Amino acid sequence: MSSVALVAIGASWGGLHAIEVVLGALPEDFGAPVVIAQHRQVDSSDGMLVRLLDARCALTVCEAEDKQTLDRGVVVVAPPDYHLLVESGTVALSVDAPLNFSRPSIDVLFNSAADAYGARVAGVVLTGANSDGALGLAQIADRGGTAIVQDPETAERREMPDAALSATPTARVLALAEIGPALAQLSTPGIRSRP
Repeated sequence: MSSVALVAIGASWGGLHAIEVVLGALPEDFGAPVVIAQHRQVDSSDGMLVRLLDARCALTVCEAEDKQTLDRGVVVVAPPDYHLLVESGTVALSVDAPLNFSRPSIDVLFNSAADAYGARVAGVVLTGANSDGALGLAQIADRGGTAIVQDPETAERREMPDAALSATPTARVLALAEIGPALAQLSTPGIRSRP
């Protein structure tokens, strides 16, 4: 199994708990940056999501800033009402139109991650009530990256995992509690985080 240089996570309905479980299982020396698109209300910009996640994991969690450098072991969360895009070693923010009624869009994040990191990205689709992330996960898999989907039976809402599995039948299906340990095995501490 090859090491990944970037982990991209998408979640919607029920995502806070799911992301907490995944991040909580990652070690302090996790060897890759993590980027997250979580659907949330436009007016949820008080930093609460970042504070909650930061308090529950060993990694540093921050809200994305345009042109921010991606550093290993740092979790970058899309701000409300902005798309988060991955570039070569950095992120960018966009106010382009919502996709799948969502901004941030998981598909936008995953597509950009696949373009920038190719086979060295792992995409993770968690719980959610729509199909956002399905096409982006397929793009990650098409580029040789690792596709992981939360077992729909363990998801608060299974629509998003089901859609992701329809688009990428070869994705690894893992119970929520198994995803963090699987990511820890995929990432070797100290590897370069740039593509």
